[in-house]
Amino acid sequence: MLKSINMIMLLCCLVLTMSQNTLLAETSNSGGNFIINKTREISQNIKCLVCQNQSIDESNSEIAKDLKVLIKNKLKDGVSDDEIYNFLRDRYGDSILLKPPLKTNTILLWFLPFIILVFGSFFVIRFLKSNYK
Repeated sequence: MLKSINMIMLLCCLVLTMSQNTLLAETSNSGGNFIINKTREISQNIKCLVCQNQSIDESNSEIAKDLKVLIKNKLKDGVSDDEIYNFLRDRYGDSILLKPPLKTNTILLWFLPFIILVFGSFFVIRFLKSNYK
């Protein structure tokens, strides 16, 4: 009788220990996944300094790899997204962002394509009208 109670107690202890290890593994894995996912999310908004119009998430250049490692390390240190963006912006300027903010010095960058479209359309229409006369 005492032997069976001891055996049941041992089995209960083993089950509890195994369930704790499983919970611990899932928790540490989800933390790793969080950092990986957050690194990818931030990397998709940062422009590669070497490539043309490509994010560092898509790029295979050495500087893109270095920036991804930098972002990952900052996330592991507990730095927020905004602090990472500010750090990169301070270091490389607004041109590092794939979607630069609308500021007085970037207004031309945002509206120049529309201005070119309007003037280009105006000149094309004017040219076509002069050819039909």
